[in-house]
Amino acid sequence: MPNPEPADDSYVWEVPNEIVVDAKDDLGAADLKKLADDFGLTFSPTALEAETKEELAEVPEGRMRAVLEALQHDARVEIAEPLYREHALFVPNDPMMKEQWNLTRIGSERAWDYATGRGVTVAVVDTGIACEDHGPFTKGSDLKDTECVAGWNFVAKNEHANDDQGHGTHVAGTIAQSTNNGIGVAGIAFHAKLMPVKVLSAAGWGTTADVADGIRWAADHGAQVINLSLGGPRNAKIQQKAIDHAIAKGVTVVAAAGNSGGSVGYPGASEGVIGVSASDPNDKLAAFSSRGKQVDIAAPGVNVTQQTICNKGRDKCENFAAYNGTSMASPHVAGAAALLESLGVTDPVAVEKALKSTARVVDTSEDGKLLYGSGILDAGAAAAKVTLEHAVTRFLALLGLTFLIARWAKRKSASATHPWRASYWIPALAAGPGLLAFLPWVLPRVSLAADIAARPLADLDLLLGVSLHKFLPLANAIVPFALMTLLFGVKKARPVVAGLSAGMAAYLASVIVLSDQLGPFGKAPMLVWCAANALVCAWIAKTNLAESK
Repeated sequence: MPNPEPADDSYVWEVPNEIVVDAKDDLGAADLKKLADDFGLTFSPTALEAETKEELAEVPEGRMRAVLEALQHDARVEIAEPLYREHALFVPNDPMMKEQWNLTRIGSERAWDYATGRGVTVAVVDTGIACEDHGPFTKGSDLKDTECVAGWNFVAKNEHANDDQGHGTHVAGTIAQSTNNGIGVAGIAFHAKLMPVKVLSAAGWGTTADVADGIRWAADHGAQVINLSLGGPRNAKIQQKAIDHAIAKGVTVVAAAGNSGGSVGYPGASEGVIGVSASDPNDKLAAFSSRGKQVDIAAPGVNVTQQTICNKGRDKCENFAAYNGTSMASPHVAGAAALLESLGVTDPVAVEKALKSTARVVDTSEDGKLLYGSGILDAGAAAAKVTLEHAVTRFLALLGLTFLIARWAKRKSASATHPWRASYWIPALAAGPGLLAFLPWVLPRVSLAADIAARPLADLDLLLGVSLHKFLPLANAIVPFALMTLLFGVKKARPVVAGLSAGMAAYLASVIVLSDQLGPFGKAPMLVWCAANALVCAWIAKTNLAESK
């Protein structure tokens, strides 16, 4: 953890005068009341009390030790102990994060255990971003550690997409503000790269033609996620065509629903776009937020604090402003999408599905769906679910394939080497689920070393760029085949090559099963490619195990 622990450990970790009591599972409600009464306590049930018989209780000042000691010796009690606090493993040191209720509301601290956006480029099609020092413009002080890639200014027709209005910089901060740098505020996917695409003037206005060009330009220049915190009432076909172009290239497009309080505007309502409405700190829909069946998900859009520019970006003028709007809600979803992309979910349909399936449902009525879509964004739940799905699917695939490969090898040769040995399993795990796939549940992937250690070999290219990973350069039969060619004559090396090959086959099988990646030529060709390479990898593994001489 980057922050030192406070000296008074008991004050930090123990909830004052609170205990948790785990009673015997066969106790009924009357028995639990009797237990509480015997000790002068009032039990408050935990969320799963019906299953666990775990109760919370407040103990009078000064009686903690005596009550716990007595409870621990009571035959009706399995466990009695103080109630302790826990917190996210990674706590940024940005001093103004305490004002960012929105990041806590979407589970950012939990999300950072699993992903921080490495390898992803997010295009902000807006008024520009304070991304560079150029002429009177300067890079935002709280964007200092955020990498900005080349963008384009469709207003001035040049490569300097500097922000002269403030809106775009504020939006970009929610996505990838420099984080844990001791300055200002935090961002959701703070290791992602920002691509500034200026389509709105200093007055905040632009045209559907420029927006369409901005979307297309971003998709053609390497963006994996595009945020559109802009809109209007007209469903321009040229804009939809650009969106279709971006989605066909595997780009996730996120857009604000609008601030009319009425129907969803465009591009928020456009086909294929993740339309985002705005919620407040109490999970209520903001009064200004547009609503309707085109809303896919909701996210915080009231009193959202980020750094932005003032004085039209000149004279190093900047401040930390709290803005309201679906413009502020949309980048929360774009940032969460970047987290999932960095975990290898490269199909826009799969990104949207993961975000919507983990959203917090606050209103199950039909009217509620018009307000919140699938619910309020939970980036932490989405990142955790994807990480777990990938690890479990790949591990189960590896187990199954190992069993089949071992039988295949035994049928080929009665003296075949068995795979139940470290020389097989270490490379198999490294290539399949990842040798330390469990690490995000122990150590946050904020650290580059932890991020590398938690990934399977085939996912290491994600750290260089999601666009590269779509070609699966590290997930194919070429590497194990080359190793077999070089090392087949070395008997001790064969289990290693077999394990690596089996792990690679398991990884490729998981791509087929999960179907959350998109190749450069579309979904179907990629799945066929994965199936063919998985079969070759399985054959390589079998061949290396079968040869015993």
